[in-house]
Order: sequence, then structure tokens, then C-alpha cells
Amino acid sequence: MFLGEYQTKFSGHKRIILPKKLREAVSGKEVILSKGFEGCIWGFDKESWEKEAEKHLAVSAVEEKARLLRRYLFASSVSVELDEQGRFVIPGGLCDYARILGEVVLVGAGDHFEIWNKEEWEKHTKRLEKEYGRVS
Repeated sequence: MFLGEYQTKFSGHKRIILPKKLREAVSGKEVILSKGFEGCIWGFDKESWEKEAEKHLAVSAVEEKARLLRRYLFASSVSVELDEQGRFVIPGGLCDYARILGEVVLVGAGDHFEIWNKEEWEKHTKRLEKEYGRVS
């Protein structure tokens, strides 16, 4: 399970390190990245990705909403490999989508992790706290 919140920076051209606690939840060295919602990037280990994909493929492509969501999710998805230090490159299109330039926040979200622009994550968190109250 992917848990926690971690701040990091690029360690090279669009390359970041997956924090150890998140890396421990990845089976193998392959990670699937995809556009998420609210402007973040989703990251799945291969097994979790296959489960998520099955959910979307189980809905008939005759349904417009299902087709639109499939296109959104699968067209932006890419497989990346973690190096020995747990680093990987985020493809340019996904960096542009998430407006990731320098500081990055990685967030555990249960069956996947999310990669956020630090400022966007802070705005998102404040919006959630305002809407749902501060959790103590």
C-alpha cells in the first residue's frame, strides 16, 4: 500500500527518486505513470495498474463516459523503469500536464501514489481542509 507524503526535487532532467517507503510498495522495477485528476500524475506498480485497467475495461466501450475515461487514462500512460537508486524520468508531457518544474510532492494514495507540483499540492490540501475541516 502506498502511504505518506514526501517532498523532493528533480535529480536531473525530469528525473526524481521514488522515496524508499513508496518504493517498498512497488513489486519489481516497473512503474506505470498516467495523468491523474486535479492536475497530478498517478503512479502504479504493475500489479495495481492491471487491477485499475481491468476496472475501466470491464465497462462497455459503448458507453460514452467509459470511452472518454479510457482515452484519458490509457493515452497518457507510460511505463518507466526504476534505476538502482529508485530514480525514474517523468516524460515531458506528464511534467507539462502537472506543471512540475522544481519541487515535487509524492503522496501515497493507497493503491497508487501521486506526483504533485508542490504549490498545487499545498493549494489542494488547503481546499480540502477548508471544505472538510482540519483533521486532528
